[in-house]
Amino acid sequence: MPGENLSRDEARERAALLSVDGYDVSLDLRSAVGDDAGAGPRTFRSVTTIRFRCAEPGAASFADLIAPAVTAVSLNGKDLDPGAVFDGTRIQLEDLAAENELVVDAQCAYSRTGEGMHRFVDPEDGEVYLYTQYEPADSRRVFANFEQPDLKAPFRAEVKAPEGWTVWSNGVGELTDGVWKFAETKPISTYITAFLAGPYHYVTDTYSRTFDDGTTLEIPLGAMCRKGLAPHFDADDVFLITKQGLDFFHDHFDYPYPFGKYDQAFVPEYNLGAMENPGLVTFREEYIFRGKVTQASYSGRANTILHEMAHMWFGDLVTMEWWDDLWLKESFADFMGAFALVGATRFTDGWITFANRRKAWAYRADQLPSTHPVTADIRDLQDAKLNFDGITYAKGASVLKQLVAYAGQDAFLEGARRYFKRNAYGNTRLGDLLSVLEETSGRDMTSWARSWLQTAGVNSLTPQVVLDVEGGRIAELTVLQEAAESHPELRPHRVAVGLYRMEGDRLVRYERAEVDVDGPRTVVVELAGAEAPELVLVNDDDLTYCKTRFDATSLDTLRDHLGALTDPMARALCWSALWNMTRDALLLAPDFIDLVMRFGRRETDIGVLQMLHAWANSALVDYSPPWWRETGAKLLAHVALRDLRDAEPGSEHQLAWARFYASVASAPEELALLQALLDGTEQIEGLAVDQELRWAFLEPLAAHGAADEAAVAAELARDDTASGKRHQVRCLAARPSAAVKAQAWAQVVESDTLSNALVEATIAGFVQPSQRELLAPYTEKYFAAIERVWAERSIQIGVDVVRGLFPSYPAADDAQATLDATDAWLTSHEEAAPALRRLVLEARDDLARALRAQAADNEGRGAQG
Repeated sequence: MPGENLSRDEARERAALLSVDGYDVSLDLRSAVGDDAGAGPRTFRSVTTIRFRCAEPGAASFADLIAPAVTAVSLNGKDLDPGAVFDGTRIQLEDLAAENELVVDAQCAYSRTGEGMHRFVDPEDGEVYLYTQYEPADSRRVFANFEQPDLKAPFRAEVKAPEGWTVWSNGVGELTDGVWKFAETKPISTYITAFLAGPYHYVTDTYSRTFDDGTTLEIPLGAMCRKGLAPHFDADDVFLITKQGLDFFHDHFDYPYPFGKYDQAFVPEYNLGAMENPGLVTFREEYIFRGKVTQASYSGRANTILHEMAHMWFGDLVTMEWWDDLWLKESFADFMGAFALVGATRFTDGWITFANRRKAWAYRADQLPSTHPVTADIRDLQDAKLNFDGITYAKGASVLKQLVAYAGQDAFLEGARRYFKRNAYGNTRLGDLLSVLEETSGRDMTSWARSWLQTAGVNSLTPQVVLDVEGGRIAELTVLQEAAESHPELRPHRVAVGLYRMEGDRLVRYERAEVDVDGPRTVVVELAGAEAPELVLVNDDDLTYCKTRFDATSLDTLRDHLGALTDPMARALCWSALWNMTRDALLLAPDFIDLVMRFGRRETDIGVLQMLHAWANSALVDYSPPWWRETGAKLLAHVALRDLRDAEPGSEHQLAWARFYASVASAPEELALLQALLDGTEQIEGLAVDQELRWAFLEPLAAHGAADEAAVAAELARDDTASGKRHQVRCLAARPSAAVKAQAWAQVVESDTLSNALVEATIAGFVQPSQRELLAPYTEKYFAAIERVWAERSIQIGVDVVRGLFPSYPAADDAQATLDATDAWLTSHEEAAPALRRLVLEARDDLARALRAQAADNEGRGAQG
């Protein structure tokens, strides 16, 4: 709608003009329950009073509100005509006084897209649950406001809710005369205000901390989920991580948690991993595990809890001025999540997961045509929405890890402490942080920031080894640094260079030097004279952010002895480097798959193993030549079954191999085994086929035509829950039928009746790499539809559709035609919304990268089949 996409220039102009003293928000949510058969959007009443000042009396501005209707508007006691001042997204405000009071009475709409006030009806028991999600700018779907991060204000709320419900917000609440009233917050940005309402299952605890000065801080803790998930809710572990995190951050930040209570809600149909609303953090309910999962899942949940907790300081207490500096909260929270995970919890291998999983996200994002500096150029809210990406999160966190190595951990943390104290409840830019880091470290942060925060692209570091004439020792070891032509910046890197050799059946490090790499060529003088290595690892211990390359000897060693590497971090780094080489067509996809088949079973870190499974799958369906895919699938299924049967009964490795087997099974005998495991006619010792694993086995059966609609319906009868419904929708859309695909397409593209979670499930089922011929007709339909979808649907659904339905798996004969069709659309739609073009450009780049890898394989081996 006009005015919905707030620009940076408009925000700056408004911030220069206005300052906000407070919000009073009154919601009536009693309309949330009742018959769902009515026409039109279901709405609730929202009455907002905003007290604000204007630096230029007589000037004009606007407030933000996205609502079906406005009943009344008054400014400074004068009633305004809603039809004249409200256009669907903005309320025009003329002739402002020095001090103003705006009152807006509106009918706001409940959401089914996870944006604004999301309404969920649990199919299991009919209960209704509400929660809000606003970032970057959806609080205006719930109450009238000035929707930008730098117009902070105290926030006070009251809510009328159905009888028997509990309501939560950022402040402490109590029920008085049928109305939930909440304590006023500290000054916070609109996008982190929050509401939660419904018959949630709620568990409480208390955190207590006595500081060195003798003062004691007590924080009420709460954790909640739908009643249907209560039997699976391990709140004790959530509270354990929460308390460990609060201790850790109090130890390191020297600034007591500033927002009173600390509730954590696990909510249905959530678009994100979590959101840092102060005092009321929200998480996707998939973090409550209905079946057996590996420790990697528990570690991931703990990391997310700590990530959101770090935001209480980096983001909520001190907030970026505009979304350009989104990294000031997300990069820090991502780094601090891993830092606290390792320093405070049982998950002491968190940096391995970070190196292997989070950085993979960053490396991919940093090689897309849409890559951007960590400090980005965010022109408007659509730009902001798409910049919650691998650059802002994982690259930014990697850069901060490099900064800690560069400036020193003590200086880094002291800089953070000063940053909080100087800017509490305010808004900052890049320079505000750099100035305190310069004070504490004595380093020139301007040049560091220019290299690491204000340029895009990832460098490659390659070792070059020259041996002495006898060949037994290093004469010279050099690190070569390269950059892509599109982003030629060479950066200063603080790296550890490790030398490895075989000792018996173990590949171990025997020498290490920590050096500063700068420019295209750096000689590591510290390693001259060392014994000749069999493997050189140039980013040992993962201190910097780079693509690691290998010399020929090192690569040969890894081909023969990768599984013999004894250090789990070194092993993870080598796997990551090999995967980057595969994506860059420097290592053929079948060769990467061969490494996984030979050495995956020796991987002790379960998170790394699960990442290898995902990469092997991608190597098969994306990067392998078409003529080899059937062979590759059979090889992977054979190895997965072997390692499933060989794994320790009941172990998490056994579970990981079972899930991987299901993901690659395609031959009749492989599908028959999955069916037998479902039926109980075959068992594998120690493998508990719980409900979540049953769905994992059923989807490939449905996708390959071995399970029909009746089989899926029977499984839903076993699991008639919200989670089961999502699995059912995915399995139904996965079936190999033209009629099924047409129906799924219509439900997502031509209709807006599905909720966000069911849109996501339908798309996931629709797009099956094994059904390339069946999906071919949808390439033309995709390009005909996406501009309309982008214009008519919410941005979240638009992103899901444009990204999820891109024809990523063309049939072999259609691959180049699909790339050409993408280019044709981009050429003919140069005036399309920049955010929409970005999504198509990214998908095009992924497809082109896949085709380059396939072509490299054909050139290397000669086409077969």
